Amino acid sequence: MKTTLTAAIVGLTTLLSCAQKSPTTTKLTMDNTMESKKQLPAGTEIATFANGCFWCTEAVFEELEGVVSATSGYTGGQTKNPTYKEICTGNTGHAEALEIVYEPAKISFDELLAVFWETHDPTTLNRQGADVGTQYRSGIFYHNQEQKEKAEKYKAELNKSGAFDKPIVTEITSASLFYPAEDYHQQYFENNENANPYCKIVIRPKLDKFRKVFKDKLKQQ
Repeated sequence: MKTTLTAAIVGLTTLLSCAQKSPTTTKLTMDNTMESKKQLPAGTEIATFANGCFWCTEAVFEELEGVVSATSGYTGGQTKNPTYKEICTGNTGHAEALEIVYEPAKISFDELLAVFWETHDPTTLNRQGADVGTQYRSGIFYHNQEQKEKAEKYKAELNKSGAFDKPIVTEITSASLFYPAEDYHQQYFENNENANPYCKIVIRPKLDKFRKVFKDKLKQQ
């Protein structure tokens, strides 16, 4: 795995950063002043990951067969009802994260973990490429004991195998309140693919490589 997607991505992110100026006006389609309290559809479970800029992670996970929804947001910190502006200071304790609702009958938590590890660098502390700060840390926020055990086992096995050149620093902690990000962050790549250089130079190559590695796990178009 030393020559996986993550090594190539780092070189592309040296000039661009996820933290960019927010629109001056924002119409919210979901209330980000309250933590997410989804009533999960029958036959679904939830997973919460932090692996860098959520513009990138959302674009990746939404393409997986069995993923019902992927919501960009903030979790793991102490600030209540955080805004993107506050998140960008790195002082809220929150990470940019993704709340994933998925169907275990179609995709397992193990498979989601495989995508998680493969599509970012879990050995860089509080950093993914040019995105620097605690808000960009690598993290798995488990929702039950089974998720906790699988995440810890996977991390230990990857470290033991020498899959990465450096030790994995991914945080594995119990899920806490998840605050959905502002509306303009949702489906960011889909809505800004041709408008934002970050989408073209960082997200697009990452997404293309992900599709090649996990082509048998993608939704049918």
